[in-house]
Amino acid sequence: MAERSTAAVDVADNSGDEPLAAAADKVTADGVDTQNGRAADGPMPDKDGERTTAASAAAPELHSGHKLARRYRLEECVTRVDGFSSWRAMDEKLRRAVGVHLLPADHPRARSVLAAARSSALLGDPRFVQVLDAVEENDLVYVVHEWLPDATELTALLAAGPLEAHEAYQLVSQVSQAMTAAHREGLAHLRLTPSAILRTSTGQYRIRGLAVNAALRGITSETPQRADTEAIGALLYAALTQRWPYETDAYGLTGLPKGVGLIAPDQVRAGVHRGLGELAMRALANDGATASRQEPACTTPEELAKAVAAMPRIRPPEPAFTAPPEYQHTTYQQGNYGRPTPPGMPATQTAPAVPPPPLQSRTGRALKWGVAALLIAALGLGSWQLADALLDHGTKGDSGPNHSQPTDSEDDPKKDDPGKPLHIKGASEFTPRGEPTKAKDVPKAVDGNPSTAWITPQYLGYANFGNLDERADGSGIIVDLGKVQNVSGIDLDLNVPGQTIEVRAAVPEASSPHALSDFSQPITKLERTDKKLQGTVETPVRTRYVLIHITELPADGAGGYRGGINEIKVLGPDS
Repeated sequence: MAERSTAAVDVADNSGDEPLAAAADKVTADGVDTQNGRAADGPMPDKDGERTTAASAAAPELHSGHKLARRYRLEECVTRVDGFSSWRAMDEKLRRAVGVHLLPADHPRARSVLAAARSSALLGDPRFVQVLDAVEENDLVYVVHEWLPDATELTALLAAGPLEAHEAYQLVSQVSQAMTAAHREGLAHLRLTPSAILRTSTGQYRIRGLAVNAALRGITSETPQRADTEAIGALLYAALTQRWPYETDAYGLTGLPKGVGLIAPDQVRAGVHRGLGELAMRALANDGATASRQEPACTTPEELAKAVAAMPRIRPPEPAFTAPPEYQHTTYQQGNYGRPTPPGMPATQTAPAVPPPPLQSRTGRALKWGVAALLIAALGLGSWQLADALLDHGTKGDSGPNHSQPTDSEDDPKKDDPGKPLHIKGASEFTPRGEPTKAKDVPKAVDGNPSTAWITPQYLGYANFGNLDERADGSGIIVDLGKVQNVSGIDLDLNVPGQTIEVRAAVPEASSPHALSDFSQPITKLERTDKKLQGTVETPVRTRYVLIHITELPADGAGGYRGGINEIKVLGPDS
């Protein structure tokens, strides 16, 4: 049973006081709309068929340090309004930050919030901020979701100015495609505002609060696809103009002048991309086409996504090139050092730099050619003498009594050759603390076909396999050579670059090694790799089992981390 604390919470209610909220330049990740640091109760006008129900229950008054389910420690209250509160918390089991929505179990929206959270969690689309838990514990209902510390709200991006055309194109393309997938599963957002859109450090846009934001606010709609499509149009309009496409000011943006209605983006700000401006109007004006080309209105996210795809692709801007400063000639200053300056004369006088006259006369040209010919002759003579001396030394060394013995590299040209690939009898997934995740795909890494691969699941939050306890020793593949052999090198074709990998071998006596300590013979050191990893050892190691050990994964561009191996070759010296 979760404890209920009566300690005061230093947050504002829905009155005129300023509520506690994260700064605009940092992500709040609470999943609830905020506007100018205040809860956004009504910046967007109600659409046809959209209804908002009032809430009567008070938000639970919990304090920082309170634990839910003996696992989630509340750290900072981000929003407290309309009978619920939102917090930044710490998942002490997985050691990662999370967001938590809290409301009383007798809150009139508690059941709809739980249902919305569980439906959203089933979608599992990485373009949305994921719901991690939805629980009712006696007198409390809470929803736990991802917290993205490296992401930035669209609100903060627009505070700095309108987005350039390529960035606005990416915004409308990614958000419309994501909402198309959500509506196919019967899920609507109904609160697609700038504070519900996050841009990650890799340039991906992620949507938070799918279904949950609307449930927390008690918003329903008879035309959810139309409502979400118009909301995406409003986001694109704001991205192009830095203005909110309604008469009310919202999300730190100034609204349109009163009484003029909806005007095209290029009439609000000069230089707006024409195609994107027309697209915003087609999404906003759902009663009919208003753009100059009289294109039909977009009434669903799918129609909008198709319209975006039909546009000519907008390329990113070329990187700005800063020209180096012009070379400043050093001039000799005629000095008055130690002497008084005559009246009326400047304190210092600088003589202009005059380059020496080139050798343009007949004598000068002859001199230049003569010097050039002399240098060429000297260079040729020196090269001939050096080659002759080396050849003579080699001949004498072969026949003389003091001829030195050849070095190892001269005597054995195959010294640096690690040999040929050894036969691999089998392979298994290295998961010493948990159950295998992709065991069925392990044979793809040793089948001789680089187009097939063993690929890890997507891990969220941390590069070291999501910081999960069962992956504390990383993961990878154990290769079985069938018998003890001499191993002199490794040749790996990896699925993606940027993985942190080491290769180790078990001792010859090992029969079924499974722990990291069982592989005590290093073949390569632990390092971040490119897509290819090749390594050799000076002295071949005797082993039957070789471990390709992965400790950290690279970002996959979709908000998580993922790695994998295409092909493994264990090399041995030629027999």
